[in-house]
Amino acid sequence: MDEQRGIVLVVDDDPRVARVYAEQLRRQHTVRVAYSGADALESLDTDVDVVLLDRRMPDQTGDEVLEQIRARGLTCQVAMVTAVEPDFDIIEMDFDEYLYKPVTGDQLLSTVDHLLRRATYDTALQEFFSVAAKRAALESEKPLSVLQESDEFATLTARFERLREELDESLHQLDDEEAFELALSDQF
Repeated sequence: MDEQRGIVLVVDDDPRVARVYAEQLRRQHTVRVAYSGADALESLDTDVDVVLLDRRMPDQTGDEVLEQIRARGLTCQVAMVTAVEPDFDIIEMDFDEYLYKPVTGDQLLSTVDHLLRRATYDTALQEFFSVAAKRAALESEKPLSVLQESDEFATLTARFERLREELDESLHQLDDEEAFELALSDQF
């Protein structure tokens, strides 16, 4: 596809990783690259649609950068792309997707495309996908016994179920392909 569909900010303190991600995305999107949290915040403006953010960086962590993004009131979609195994601390983080490294070019492109689409949804549907991403990240990395003992995970699951019930009324926003994709996903 020749059309540039979104502006993506890739943030990773490893220049090789950042360049690989950028090259994989440039075929379909306009890409900015930052190698530190400070550079990311300097590069960030209202034109950025999606941020791919590493959690573990030396000057500012991705968690701190995420807090600054939200404190500025920016509405860009944020995917944490990291080698940090998800733990219960992610429940309170205001990101939209969590990718555990290593990730493929196809995963990056698919994630960016999904996030661009999600940005057009109403707030409740965006919240649902964010909660679903956190739940899926924890389920993929934590043993069931640990999840069952966690009050935080129980609260997250209750929130997920409440949002899912509320969204039954909002499904009319989705086109046929998105509704089909959602129905087949394990998130709904």
